[in-house]
Amino acid sequence: MADVIVVGAGNAAFAAAVAAREQGASVTVLERAPRAEAGGNTRFTAGAMRFAYDGADDLRALMPDITDEEAANTDFGAYPQAQFFEDMGRVTEYRTDPDLCERLVTGSQPTMLWMQGLGHRFMPIWGRQAFKVDGKFKFWGGLTVEAYGGGPGLVEAWTSIAETLGIEVLYGARAVSLIADDAGVRGVRVKHGGVTRDLAAHAVILAAGGFQANTEWRTRYLGPGWDLAKVRGSRFNTGDGLRMALDIGAMPTGQWSGSHAVQWERNAPEFGDLAVGDGFQKHSYPFGILINARGERFLDEGADFRNYTYAKYGREVLKQPRQFAWQVFDAKVAHLLRDEYRIRQVTKVSADTLEDLAGKLDDVDAGRALETIKAFNAAVRSDVAFDPNVKDGRGTLDLAIPKSNWANPLDTPPYEAYAVTCGITFTFGGLRIDADGAVLDVDLAPIPGLYAAGEMVGGLFYENYPGGAGLMAGAVFGRLAGTSAATEVG
Repeated sequence: MADVIVVGAGNAAFAAAVAAREQGASVTVLERAPRAEAGGNTRFTAGAMRFAYDGADDLRALMPDITDEEAANTDFGAYPQAQFFEDMGRVTEYRTDPDLCERLVTGSQPTMLWMQGLGHRFMPIWGRQAFKVDGKFKFWGGLTVEAYGGGPGLVEAWTSIAETLGIEVLYGARAVSLIADDAGVRGVRVKHGGVTRDLAAHAVILAAGGFQANTEWRTRYLGPGWDLAKVRGSRFNTGDGLRMALDIGAMPTGQWSGSHAVQWERNAPEFGDLAVGDGFQKHSYPFGILINARGERFLDEGADFRNYTYAKYGREVLKQPRQFAWQVFDAKVAHLLRDEYRIRQVTKVSADTLEDLAGKLDDVDAGRALETIKAFNAAVRSDVAFDPNVKDGRGTLDLAIPKSNWANPLDTPPYEAYAVTCGITFTFGGLRIDADGAVLDVDLAPIPGLYAAGEMVGGLFYENYPGGAGLMAGAVFGRLAGTSAATEVG
């Protein structure tokens, strides 16, 4: 019998397991996936983590490997708690639960330092969140740090830390149901090695992700068309943890009709591919335009920095005819495109004239696409300088759908276009928890012995989210749940 059982083996789950172990509890982690595919959605991320910091000194304390030369040639800026709060409110249309939001924001930097103390390594996101201007890197959008080795590196580090602390991890162990009675949760029924058995525990922490890999649930909760979305991450996140909790009377909360969904390679496989990882995403769209099957633009590509719009724009692509679009760029911005545009598994066309490019856009009304591009080119403001590091105000005039920032006429060959569809990352609906991370029942009373963390916590994100906030929330609420669950031991 373990003191604490953790269901899941991603970032949130390991944070919970390690926090409980630090309090002296014995811990068993149940991972549905085999070891080769373990780590949940964390394994598929780039490892970016959004947290509050007051300046370069805070970052250098977290990342002591930064050299004096690197520090001198970089403007890291600051991301105070007030800005984190504002971003959380703004992007969720001020629906984020204020108590959860406060715990996320105020706990973000302490949790990063806790992780560093455990042995995690972090590094600046040089290649994706900073552009070099006048010889100096400048970070933008409040997102500065990623785990060393990205998502796979984060999982590897957590796994090593867990093994060092004596935490047992069972791979290929699918949690089937919670063992519960009127006194609360007493353990987990698990199928492991083809045998179903009951594992007793003083407390159970659910950190098994959302339901994004469950086609039927996506259609039931997110709506028609979502069965056609690609799954960006793990094929094992089918909502089992949510179902088990709801089966014993847990209170659902948050936006069950909402999700984090990005622009994703149109011809990517049904589920995430660990060999490609995050490479199927296509996130340089603020520097180009998007065109649908009708040959029309359908959103403001420059509404905000990429990490404040990318998690909602996948949904907009899914709404288009045949659920795809083409991202179009010219040679002036080709050097700004992220590395993911240069992978082998990409649907790309190029041409030396706009006419030829429009004709190469599969499944698109070429004539209308050419008209759209020419109208866009004519509408770009030429009196404002282009600057990729700030919201530069270089927009368009007199278009039905404006482009607010980073608008450049498509006038410099060669031209390139990339086909994208919708890739769903995680779902926003989840379980209601209290200030200790305990799951509440439908009468809003804590269910003794049951805690939740990560994507399973509802009420934090609505419609959208700030990039890097998901992994940060997983670590913050995982640490909270693990610390609290250990108090059940006695």
